Amino acid sequence: MTYVIHCMYNHHMLLNLPLILETRRNHALEHATLHILARKYHNQSMAGHSNPTGFFLLGGFTTEDVSSAATEAMARLLSGESELAVHPGCGTNIATTALLAGTFAWAPLRGAKSTFWRVWLIPIAVVFAAFGYFLSKPLGPWLQKYITTEADLGAMQIVDIVPVRKGVHRVITK
Repeated sequence: MTYVIHCMYNHHMLLNLPLILETRRNHALEHATLHILARKYHNQSMAGHSNPTGFFLLGGFTTEDVSSAATEAMARLLSGESELAVHPGCGTNIATTALLAGTFAWAPLRGAKSTFWRVWLIPIAVVFAAFGYFLSKPLGPWLQKYITTEADLGAMQIVDIVPVRKGVHRVITK
């Protein structure tokens, strides 16, 4: 029991280290901003990348739209709309799906000593991969909510929004 409490304590301590916490908060703001931009740019591909000093947005957005969306996203997160921090297109979902499906598919094949047995085990590996895929669907958003994002932005402020080049904006926070 004390081991579980110790691990939970260390888990929260690690996630709240300054550079990690800042990245998680920017990741939440990035997702919320993308949710808001999706209302206007719903037929367009978009992406983002967060770090401790802000985030990049990729897509054919105007600087005014990015500014407006980021400001609205921050206000809505600060008012308690934490669900905006979770995004279906997040790399956490993609990584979780790939890792679980790949690991589960590999499991029945790892002990096979010959190619003959590996070929015969492929249908089982496919079933295992499907199980990993379906297991990843609730796990990815859970990991976003509790590990890779932090919807409580604290005293974060948007410092600047810089158009880097066509299709790329940098949102700088502190």
